[in-house]
Amino acid sequence: MKEMDQKIEDLLAFYSTKPNGLIPFYHKVQEELGYIPKEFIPQIASSFNLSQAEVYGVLTFYADFRTQPPGKNILRICRAEACQSNGCHKLIKKAKEALRIDFGQTSADGQVTLLPTFCFGNCANGPSVSLNGKLYGRVDVQKMEKLIASIQQCYA
Repeated sequence: MKEMDQKIEDLLAFYSTKPNGLIPFYHKVQEELGYIPKEFIPQIASSFNLSQAEVYGVLTFYADFRTQPPGKNILRICRAEACQSNGCHKLIKKAKEALRIDFGQTSADGQVTLLPTFCFGNCANGPSVSLNGKLYGRVDVQKMEKLIASIQQCYA
């Protein structure tokens, strides 16, 4: 925990002096630690001279910021209109059943985090899914099963 404390302190020292530095600070913390620990909200608020409510509000407003450690694999399913019209609801159902988690949750073994996304910009090839940053288009239930199986094979 001391290493994490030092990392946060170093980043606060740098970003709190920058105009509009809170969001870049959050990005850097998440890049370095994988998530933004909520227990640092008071320290962050003090450093940026903001209220804890403001700091927490920014943190929770943006869907890409996490306050819990993510799984080793990040599975994102697009829920935007183009993907909805092409059947993303079937992919969502399959992923939730197979992984036994809901959106925003991480599997009990810490291997997979399931997240909704509202557009990858791949609308012509929807429904779209991203696994660990790699984008897949025209995903059907069978492709979703293969993606999930590839995750599960890695840690079986």
